[in-house]
Amino acid sequence: MHEADYIVVGAGSAGCALAYRLSEDGRNTVLVIEYGGSDFGPLIQMPAAFSIPMNMRTYDWGYKSEPEPHLGGRRLAAPRGKVIGGSSSINGMVFVRGHAADFDRWEAAGAKGWAFKDVLPYFKRMETAHLNGSGDGAEGWRGKDGPVHVTRGQMTNPLYRAFTDAGVEAGYPFTADYNGAKQEGFGPMEMTVWKGRRWSTANAYLKPALKRPNVSLRKSTRVERIVFEGRKAVGVVVSRWGHVETLLARKEVILAASAFNSPQLLMLSGVGPAEHLRAHGIEVVANRPGVGGNLQDHLEVYVQQSCREPITLNAHLGLLARARIGFEWLAFGRGLGTSNHFEACAFIRSAAGIPYPDLQLHFLPAAVRYDGRAAAAAAHGFQAHVGPMRSLSRGEVRLKSPAPDKAPAIRFNYMSHEEDWRDFRAAIRLTREVFAQAPLASFRGAEIMPGEAARSDEALDDFVRENVESAYHPCGTCRMGAVEDVASVVDSECRVIGTEGLRVADSSIFPEIINGNINAPSIMVGEKAADMILGRPPLPASNAEPWINPAWREKQR
Repeated sequence: MHEADYIVVGAGSAGCALAYRLSEDGRNTVLVIEYGGSDFGPLIQMPAAFSIPMNMRTYDWGYKSEPEPHLGGRRLAAPRGKVIGGSSSINGMVFVRGHAADFDRWEAAGAKGWAFKDVLPYFKRMETAHLNGSGDGAEGWRGKDGPVHVTRGQMTNPLYRAFTDAGVEAGYPFTADYNGAKQEGFGPMEMTVWKGRRWSTANAYLKPALKRPNVSLRKSTRVERIVFEGRKAVGVVVSRWGHVETLLARKEVILAASAFNSPQLLMLSGVGPAEHLRAHGIEVVANRPGVGGNLQDHLEVYVQQSCREPITLNAHLGLLARARIGFEWLAFGRGLGTSNHFEACAFIRSAAGIPYPDLQLHFLPAAVRYDGRAAAAAAHGFQAHVGPMRSLSRGEVRLKSPAPDKAPAIRFNYMSHEEDWRDFRAAIRLTREVFAQAPLASFRGAEIMPGEAARSDEALDDFVRENVESAYHPCGTCRMGAVEDVASVVDSECRVIGTEGLRVADSSIFPEIINGNINAPSIMVGEKAADMILGRPPLPASNAEPWINPAWREKQR
């Protein structure tokens, strides 16, 4: 295709959902453009291997933040998927919708029609939830026949159960389904894995859509800018192996290129802060000061404990063990390769007076970093990735150059509020308290990180400053809000304000970051935006009521 009704830029989490839904009735042609290539092969498809493609330039854009002033000038990795499926093909496959209150905050921030009652029907439409018969209020909350298969691990390692039991022993509730009525508590974690294989949006949406004659995909193709006639988007300029051409959109251009690339493309095309664009010699199509602003993310640290029993995944990190896991997965579709190993988790409140969880813990029966390096301090260990969910810090994405092949400047401005430091201290101390409970006593050895000596506020702050990492949840840079709000980039129907025929539909439109991993709400954005683009009435609003701890004003748990 050189021309289509809809051009979707980015075959990622939202883009694949858009391609599937926009082409579903056969009336519209859809052209999807993706700079990355194929997702074929075990490095992407085997769940346990996710840290490998996340660290490969073949599949990752390779972005880093600018030096972060509150983290001693460190530059943090900011991976985004450069492959069909986008970041859903390189992420940790954790499936979290977010808390109901997150979406009510969206609507309060000006995103009309995006309250929880409005988005829950789309979360249900997109998923088939396999709850192992243990759903908590699943009826009315979970989907049964959507493209995205959501599963749970088998929790065969005793450390998973010991972790959730330790949380209950510490006084927290158990939640059988944090994606259902009750997020708060300790319980099993969910993943986008199906039949032992990563269930990315490429597998769930794009590949089925490509079987239709009205859908086309261009891989290994860079979108350089949007083509405007006046203020109306009519196509995109693309390059592939040195060949440049213009592709035309009869109806609309939809950016679904990530929280980094979507604002970059808008600015390269003349939509953004006028002064910034003129400084790079770019003609202004629409002065939208909010483009690239409002950048948000989650940070996390590892609280690591050595394990006295030789039962952790650290025994399987050597080359020979990894080869054995890979062979068993390839040959039989079973074994340790079939899980992301994030099979237990918690969402808790850091203090009394906070109405819903503001801390997330991912539990892992290993002491290992995202880059696959094991902790040197112990042969066996376990850890919780822990961090605050609603930091007040805001950053920005800006152009370094008007050249489309130059990476943007990404400044998160991490830890720029005193509340961020306070929340991390609470997160570490509360995690230590859970690890100290009786159900983990027979496994618990010495603390590896932060280490027994790190007790004071100052010592914990130093630990965070030196060790905190991104959880890879960037969002917010094309903020959705009221048209009259100068900081808004898109309106409540994802239309870029000040233009025609142009929308953004990915995590960049989030007004505020949600409680948890952002892949599921990114897919939901693609689902809901597709109905808006097609002019369909929204799915009927839900009347489901989420659980809020009745004693939240007086008690932390």
